[in-house]
Amino acid sequence: METTAREFNQRSSQILAAAARGETVTVTVTVTVTKNGTAVARVVPIGDDDVPPCPTDPMGALRLPDLGLPDLTDDEIEDTLKGMGS
Repeated sequence: METTAREFNQRSSQILAAAARGETVTVTVTVTVTKNGTAVARVVPIGDDDVPPCPTDPMGALRLPDLGLPDLTDDEIEDTLKGMGS
């Protein structure tokens, strides 16, 4: 299927509905949107592998580098920092 930008604008809900249904022509429905005869976008159905998993927290998984520092207790950290900011 190929459409102009104007036609896509006027029929976008029908075109997107066809893509969402996964309509196939040989392989899959692909809509190429053109503007002044030049292809500017392609609309294809989203597959399950195309949607990234949602992170479990706002920042996603954090990977901190191992700096080779010793593990300190809260009390040891507090003792080290006493008097540093006064």
